[in-house]
Amino acid sequence: MFEERTAHCCEGALFAASRLCVLGFPPLLMDLRAWNDDDHVIALFKSDGCWGAVAKSNFTTLRYREPVYRTLRELAMSYFDFYFNTIGQKTLRAYSSPLRLSQFDKRGWSTSDGDLEYIGDSFAKLAYHPLLSEAQTAALSTVDEALLHAGLLGSNPAGLYRPKE
Repeated sequence: MFEERTAHCCEGALFAASRLCVLGFPPLLMDLRAWNDDDHVIALFKSDGCWGAVAKSNFTTLRYREPVYRTLRELAMSYFDFYFNTIGQKTLRAYSSPLRLSQFDKRGWSTSDGDLEYIGDSFAKLAYHPLLSEAQTAALSTVDEALLHAGLLGSNPAGLYRPKE
């Protein structure tokens, strides 16, 4: 990640969680599950009883969130209107329970140069919480051109998910 000066969202979230840990926050990740799009992994932190997040994304609208959300569902929903694919479909569908990275401390997750795939695999063991009903999903509109353009500002086209039309 450092040598290439590039990272995907999971690598960015792991880095953010390791830095948040240095600041005294427990290292936590959450997966935002998408349909017809990439999932998005964010690093969680809690301040004064409210949740915030640090994230790396190719989309300008899927990054940092201030710690003002009372629940993880509220935090996940803060991404909803801004979580869309390159053809403007709103794609966020669910969020995971927090993944506690401290369970991997003995494996040196925060300092390892090795493969951390076991962390990504751990998301499969977590509970996922749906954000929308089937009726709500069926009624979703697409985002307008201005928001689509804003979300893609500065993005690297090679790293963008190619949705099924």
